[in-house]
Amino acid sequence: MSTESSAIVQKVWNYCNVLRDDGVSYGDYVEQLTYLVFLKMADEQTKPPFKSKSTIPTDFDWQSLVEKDGVDLEVHYRAVLDKLGKEKGLIGVIFRKSQNKIQDPAKLKRLVMLINGETWLGMDIDVKGEIYEGLLQKNAEDVKSGAGQYFTPRSLIKAVVEVMKPQAGMTIYDPACGTGGFLLVAHDYITAHNRTLDREQIQFLKDGTVIGKDIVDSVARLCAMNLYLHGIGGKESPIEVGDALVSEPSEHYDMVLTNPPFGKKSSITVTNGDGETNKETLTYSRNDFWAASTSNKQLNFVQHVWSLLKIHGTAAVVVPDNVLFEGGAGEVIRKNLLHNCNVHTLLRLPTGVFYAQGVKANILFFDKKPAAKKPWTETLWIYDLRTNMHFTLKTNPLKLEDLQDFIACYNAGNQPKRKETERFHAFPYDKLMERDKVNLDIFWLRDESLEDSDNLPDPDVIAQEIAGNLEDALEQFSGIVGSLQK
Repeated sequence: MSTESSAIVQKVWNYCNVLRDDGVSYGDYVEQLTYLVFLKMADEQTKPPFKSKSTIPTDFDWQSLVEKDGVDLEVHYRAVLDKLGKEKGLIGVIFRKSQNKIQDPAKLKRLVMLINGETWLGMDIDVKGEIYEGLLQKNAEDVKSGAGQYFTPRSLIKAVVEVMKPQAGMTIYDPACGTGGFLLVAHDYITAHNRTLDREQIQFLKDGTVIGKDIVDSVARLCAMNLYLHGIGGKESPIEVGDALVSEPSEHYDMVLTNPPFGKKSSITVTNGDGETNKETLTYSRNDFWAASTSNKQLNFVQHVWSLLKIHGTAAVVVPDNVLFEGGAGEVIRKNLLHNCNVHTLLRLPTGVFYAQGVKANILFFDKKPAAKKPWTETLWIYDLRTNMHFTLKTNPLKLEDLQDFIACYNAGNQPKRKETERFHAFPYDKLMERDKVNLDIFWLRDESLEDSDNLPDPDVIAQEIAGNLEDALEQFSGIVGSLQK
């Protein structure tokens, strides 16, 4: 981040001090900033040199907030949020189900005046984008907020985009977009590698290239605002709110880049007539799924990503280890994926790079192919960035330099000329099919930590892994019981 951007991020972040005494969380604070900064920018667009027609309904704009004080300001602010949450397009996504979390009218007034003191449209797009990204990262690094699950490390995203090489004219989709990291980096990559785009291509890059979806309203609004501040989208939002898994896609895309949520099961909260709530496990009745009976969210997302792609479309999807070895529906999905796609690369990620301790994740790269009798996968290349690699979120975070060897081995420009190295091995299709349950959880390097008890993971990490394995076993037993009952 540039010195200029860093200073402004710090200044904007210091606004949080205004609200901490009231117990406003980091996430709530960033949300309130989103509402107010959006209104301030919309107001600036109506003034010289822009003189655009206001997109905000009369009497609910920025000036209506600036002119009020005290209880009148708080009451009117709530009315603004309620009104704008019912609008269509980008405004509706930004303000959908929005609430005022600032209970003290004096502190709300101070925040309004602090934002009013900046000219946001006058800033360079890169600066505005970096400011917001900085705030999102600070929020993600606050473990108590739980926001890290929506913020994939940018070094990892950059490496993925570097090997995927998105091109101008492509449509790029993320069905679990979080705060928009994959979409933003893909957009920036196309911009940086295409300096001679014509007006039509530039417009498509702005309005039609990146599209996303997220099931959480608050996260979708942060993503929409993040893209907006980076100059992506306009009156219509490129981000949709909803459950991506619920139905077959009506559109198909050239590229899918995504890091789906890492919950074991999909569930919904149901309230009965007495006001009591409980969670019910979801299974999706999708005719396009190879295994529609599973409630495993990650297995469903793998199938969904396949369904989103155009023929010859490409995908990179982050998956936990259980997607690689789980039996039952997992085996069915892996067999179909290997047959119907060219599943060419698997990157085994080290622990400690996501905002949940002990999470073991991988990135699966595959290309969708037309229906054929012969399997499309010939060789799966696996890069092991996990064994004997140690990273932490703060003291030793994963950097782009740590991924340069993977980028070189991936050899995006000429995959047939790949060569094996200590960490990069090839596994032919026939050998994969011979493995029990078509298990793709393959490793070959000697793990030095197993030879030294001092290097064992923390007890809470071991406990989490045991709990996860027990959950997997219970789910498989439940499936067997269900089959017997039928």
